[in-house]
Amino acid sequence: MSVEPPSSGRPTGPPSGPLSGPSQPPSGGGPPSEPPSGGGQEPEPRRPWWGSVPRVALIATAVVAAVILAVVLSRPDGGGTGASDGGTSTSEGEVFLQPAADTGPDPFTESTAKESSASPVSPSPTELATQNAVQGVQGGAPGLYGGTRNVASCDVEKQITYFKGAPDKQRAFASVARVDPPDVPAYLRSLTPVVLRIDTRVTNHGYSDGRATSYQAVLQAGTAVLVDDRGVPRVRCACGNPLSAPVAQQSAPKTTGKAWPGYKPSTVVAVTPAPKPVDVFVVCEPDGEWFKRHKGDTGKKDRKTEKPDKPSPSVSVTTPTSPPTDTTSTEPPTSEPPSSDTGTSQQPPSSDTGTSSQPPPPPPPPGDGTEGGTTDQPPAS
Repeated sequence: MSVEPPSSGRPTGPPSGPLSGPSQPPSGGGPPSEPPSGGGQEPEPRRPWWGSVPRVALIATAVVAAVILAVVLSRPDGGGTGASDGGTSTSEGEVFLQPAADTGPDPFTESTAKESSASPVSPSPTELATQNAVQGVQGGAPGLYGGTRNVASCDVEKQITYFKGAPDKQRAFASVARVDPPDVPAYLRSLTPVVLRIDTRVTNHGYSDGRATSYQAVLQAGTAVLVDDRGVPRVRCACGNPLSAPVAQQSAPKTTGKAWPGYKPSTVVAVTPAPKPVDVFVVCEPDGEWFKRHKGDTGKKDRKTEKPDKPSPSVSVTTPTSPPTDTTSTEPPTSEPPSSDTGTSQQPPSSDTGTSSQPPPPPPPPGDGTEGGTTDQPPAS
């Protein structure tokens, strides 16, 4: 392919690329061009695609949207509002059923539950107003918990040993218990080992990816737990998981997991804190005998006592969508103690009156040994 040699006065070097069009610049109309150099250069180059402001804005918007979508979809909870427990969490509005002997998902430690059992009991009959109504029972109520006299349902020292060998888990546990990590052993020793007698709703916390996770759960009657001085379950012994108050649902929750024989959503309770610290828990043995256990004790100080007048704990009913009409009702999701008037109304007789209610009335009749925290001894057995 031959080209016309450059005219005089132009550089004589080789062209920088193939020529297109006539060798002479066009005359007349057309876009202005820079003085030719290198002879045979292509026509004026167009602006690159990235030089367009509208295109840059459009592309930037698309990139930002893609990044946001990727972040949302990669969240552990799948972009929802429910808590994650490392792949086993229940979404909002779901409750995980946990049988007494099952370790469950993402345990903090190996099981420290000892062989123990409790005679199940149903709470006092109530009519639930709606499907999402919650039955609450105070932690100091006689008969709420079971166990075996002189036998702790949970090996607290073994639990402490597990945490000493796993400082990361101890820190995660402390974050849920709201104590400093070095104070975890003392915190565990302050709790009281008992066994649930009623299917109980809680917020359970597992351990996954170096952190504490949470999910709503119902613990089967017969589950070994550690309770605090207000009678609220704080540790599940079968897995070492910390427990906290359940979260209220605005509608009837959907249950996941395998239900056990006798499970009924209408009989599930949430334990509310006793108005005052409980010094003595009135506990039922599997054979129907009763004994008192001091808070923080592992069974060494247990002593036999009489059966309470009402061995089935009285409950109050409330719903998360409307305030309770009964002054004895408390919202299960809260962790604050109920108002002081709850200790003087609708309480079963001898319900820890020495430790969790207002000053007692005139001295009780002789032989009444069912009041937790009182000094009168039960009749000789």
